[in-house]
Amino acid sequence: MWKEIGDREAGKLRPRLFANRIKSNRVGTLQLSNHKDIVSPHRGSINSLQVDLTEGRYLLSGASDASAAVHDVQRATDYEAGGLIAKHKCIFVIDKKHERGHKYAISSAIWYPVDTGLFITGSYDHHINVWDTNSTQVVMNFKMPGKVYRTAMSSVATSHMLIAAGTEDVQVRLCDIASGAFAHTLSGHRDGVISVEWSTSSEWVLVTGGCDGAIRFWDIRRAGCFLVLDQSHSQLGRCPPIPERSATNKASTSKSLSRAQQRKLAGGNGTKQSPTTGMPTKGSVRQRLHPGLLSSQDRATAHYGAVTGLKLTEDGMYLLSAGSDSRLRLWDVESGCNTLVNFETVRLQTSKPIQLATTQDSALVFVPCMTAVKAFDVWSGKTSLTFRGHYEYVNCCWFSSQEQELYTGGNDRQILVWSPSSLIADELDEEQAQDQDNWSD
Repeated sequence: MWKEIGDREAGKLRPRLFANRIKSNRVGTLQLSNHKDIVSPHRGSINSLQVDLTEGRYLLSGASDASAAVHDVQRATDYEAGGLIAKHKCIFVIDKKHERGHKYAISSAIWYPVDTGLFITGSYDHHINVWDTNSTQVVMNFKMPGKVYRTAMSSVATSHMLIAAGTEDVQVRLCDIASGAFAHTLSGHRDGVISVEWSTSSEWVLVTGGCDGAIRFWDIRRAGCFLVLDQSHSQLGRCPPIPERSATNKASTSKSLSRAQQRKLAGGNGTKQSPTTGMPTKGSVRQRLHPGLLSSQDRATAHYGAVTGLKLTEDGMYLLSAGSDSRLRLWDVESGCNTLVNFETVRLQTSKPIQLATTQDSALVFVPCMTAVKAFDVWSGKTSLTFRGHYEYVNCCWFSSQEQELYTGGNDRQILVWSPSSLIADELDEEQAQDQDNWSD
């Protein structure tokens, strides 16, 4: 530590590199905070967490009891144990008693990226509400065709104000806050969409994951997706080819495939249930003659089951995905290849989406693994840290790059704070030094 400070003073270490090293060291010492306590007002499982992107101060949470709450994580509302434990009670909470509140579980709660004046909630009651933070009133409402599993807004957008919504319907809908209407829909998934994530490098690129095991990349300026990830397509090459057959068979097969690729599949209406997660899906289910007639791109899957979580790295070059097959995968976005990073064995939830988080430099990814949260090295797949503190399954986590703190929420209705141990030790040392000075007087 002191050597790095000396190198920084001597100009041998660049400011940004110095700051990144300090942050990395702090992240490596994360532990359950004994000086900060978030008092949860929720009476149901915590499904979504997000700290605002502008000030890094206000924590928004959504829960299964149809409530959403906002906490100030920098200014405490009360103190205990002689001022050592800071209690952070919610600034306000919105629940079923609110005249425009949700009726069923809130599955997603996100901040408006530009400022803290608005926040968005998605619920199993088929509605997406846009709230005014100051008045706690609904200023806009979008009626969806099914349960809302996940919502997302681009943090780099300057030309649009779109909310991407993944629901039990097979189509991804883009809700425009500017006009109060749907901009358009994205068709391609064959089952419900439970994960949506905007690119961190382009405001026009959207990534979605469905119950059909597919991860699709969309350019919202045009129709159709431009990339479907295939778990068998790796940087080392594809899976072993099919055994050689006669030239006649190969020619006929290639001709039929080329014809199949040219076919356009029409949409229809219907209701079905996901064979992988049991999540119901309804709406326009894509009609097809036979699964074998689909192009290889349409049949490609990223997971053997539903895609339950997505997270792009800070530079937008790599994508992390989690599936109900209890697999984590790292993808090269530019090539669409599976990097084959072997993440250590994990057990993931299969019945609902999970919220992943990464550090600011994207070196670590935090993954809810049943009752614990594990931090994996993104590039090696090894487990760096394990956080145990929840009594039931963990559903979501959010890493605050400003405070270097991790926030986690689970079915035990608790929001836990994980802080760098060096910060805790420094504060205790300051308290002891202050006490010693008082006694010396």
